[in-house]
Amino acid sequence: MPVLICGSLAFDTITNFPGRFAQQILPEQVHILNVSFLVPTLRREFGGCAGNIAYTLHLLGGKPLVMAALGNDGEDYRRRLESWGLDTSLVRHDTETYTAQAIIITDQDNNQITAFHPGAMQQAHATRLPTDRNDIELAIIAPDGREAMLSHAQQLADAGVPFIFDPGQGLPMFDGDDLRRFVAQASWVAVNDYEGRMLCERMDTTLEALSRQPNLRGVIVTLGADGSELWQHGQRLHVPGIAAEAVIDPTGCGDAFRGALLHGLSQGWTLERCVRLGNQVGALKIAQRGGQNHRIPPEMLAAA
Repeated sequence: MPVLICGSLAFDTITNFPGRFAQQILPEQVHILNVSFLVPTLRREFGGCAGNIAYTLHLLGGKPLVMAALGNDGEDYRRRLESWGLDTSLVRHDTETYTAQAIIITDQDNNQITAFHPGAMQQAHATRLPTDRNDIELAIIAPDGREAMLSHAQQLADAGVPFIFDPGQGLPMFDGDDLRRFVAQASWVAVNDYEGRMLCERMDTTLEALSRQPNLRGVIVTLGADGSELWQHGQRLHVPGIAAEAVIDPTGCGDAFRGALLHGLSQGWTLERCVRLGNQVGALKIAQRGGQNHRIPPEMLAAA
């Protein structure tokens, strides 16, 4: 079955700072911040959460259906998606704007500073969930334009399609009421530990209480190298992380995890098994540069 992925398609400009941000940013001087980072390496990659999630799901044998927007410079990205055999009928082409662009600086501790230009993503809400398809049984609301995230979540809820709410770096766009509405519509919530704390703070709740909401089948909190927390019905399960062969680039690790999560859910797996696969795929991704360059070993693919 196709898995609907609502989120951004973007070009990532990825750079590395061979030092620590904490050594360059003085906390007592942030009110007059004026800082420059020398970044000796620079790469341009295909990215955006929808593209990255679709890439991993495709590698695992899934059938991603991307609902997103590209700008007037996005034809190469469309051809890339089509080269995977993807249906791009829900990928909007906006001729008046650029494709979304992320400029990412990663320090030696894998902390990241990102500047993001939304571009065509701001028009993503113009594409609506098709009403003439009954084959979409699973979806994810990943970071996108604010209006697109709100409207697409409502459309999925109205259509009765279970979805993962993945606010990611879009979380600051929403207040407590917005987030409560998303969570009430979703079947799962997926966040990293920082986003989990922000989500709970804005909703005035806890992960334990959040996971007790009757509509939620699980709340997943990724912890980087430490693995993941899985919350279900107020109970916490720690799913250990997988040691990576190398720690090269964290960009897109969360998206790779979500691609694996969607694959498992589409196969009817238990949530714990889905999360274990997500941890494995995340460890593979961090050993490669960019969000769409990792590979799935044959033995892992056979087990999936």
